[in-house]
Parts: sequence; C-alpha cells; structure tokens
Amino acid sequence: MKLSIVIPVYNSSEIIEKLVKNLKFYLNKKLSNKFEIIFVNDCSVDSSWSFIKKLAKKHSFVKGIDLKDNIGQHAAIFVGLKFSKGEKIIVMDDDLQHPPSSIITIYNKLNNFDACYTLYLKRKHNFWKILISEINHLFSSFLFNKPYKIYLSSFKGFTSAVKNKFIATKPKIIFLDSLIIKYSENITSINIVHQ
Repeated sequence: MKLSIVIPVYNSSEIIEKLVKNLKFYLNKKLSNKFEIIFVNDCSVDSSWSFIKKLAKKHSFVKGIDLKDNIGQHAAIFVGLKFSKGEKIIVMDDDLQHPPSSIITIYNKLNNFDACYTLYLKRKHNFWKILISEINHLFSSFLFNKPYKIYLSSFKGFTSAVKNKFIATKPKIIFLDSLIIKYSENITSINIVHQ
C-alpha cells in the first residue's frame, strides 16, 4: 500500500460522498488502486457512520472506524493511524477545505522528507480564527522547537517510519504535531489554496 489518508469525521454526512469522489479522481491518476481512505467517525450525531459504511461497501479503498465516544480530532486520527497500512500517510479534514488536488504534491515531497505541512494561501477563516492560529503558530515554534516557517496545519503528510516511531511510544496525551516534529529529521511545507 503506497498511501493511507486518515480523515477524522464529525457530523459530515452531507459531504463525505463528495470528498470520496474528489479523492478518487485525483488518486486514481497517480496511485491506481494502491491507496486507502480511513474515515474515523468521532461519535457523530448525524448519519455520518451510515454514509461511511455505504461508501466502504461501494469502494474497496474506503475503510471506516466508528468510535463510541467523542475523543477529539488528534486522538481520532491516532486511532486511524494504528490501522493505516500505507508507506506514506496524509491527514486531512472532512469538510472539503483541503484541496484533494494537493495530495499528490504532498505525497511526492515525502520521497525526500519525513513530513510535509501545508500553508494556506488566501485563507478563508474569519479574523479571530486566523489570529488565534497565528498565536498558536508562534508559541508552538518555541514549545516544540519547530522551524518558524513550518505552519502546523491539519492538512499534512508524513512517512510510515515516523508514524511507527510515535505509535510505539503509546503517548498518554496525543498532540499529533508534537509527535511528528519529534520523530522527523527533515520537514518541509507546500503552499495550498484554502477552499
């Protein structure tokens, strides 16, 4: 398996099918049938899990995990990572703000880097979300000894070697970015258009 895409899901029944369609379009061009999409349903209160099961029956590359409790984005991703089989892993949100067209660029960057983050161009979040994000970016640079040019976005990729190292530590508190930074020797980033 060349690529695993892990996507935490919360109340996204209306867009999951469109997301799978978009991902399939871009991934089939480059990876044929050598990818998997792992949806981790974080105790949604809508019909997200029903849609995930339906998509898994329709597409062999779609897999689903249904959590019985809401554990939060990073912990939900961590659960999905335990089941991922790809040599490279990409994590993205379920709300279509991350362009599937950028996945192959991230994938290719992982040929030479342990991890690849994304930086939004023309960011469409409101002022307060951007401000809080910038403050978080500044503090995380100091706390995690991260290069300032690397923005800790939720759309990112890393190798299975990095994943295997941090999963083996069985962390009690899961902050995915701190684990990726800790176990990556070389990190890069790409610019993407925020959707």
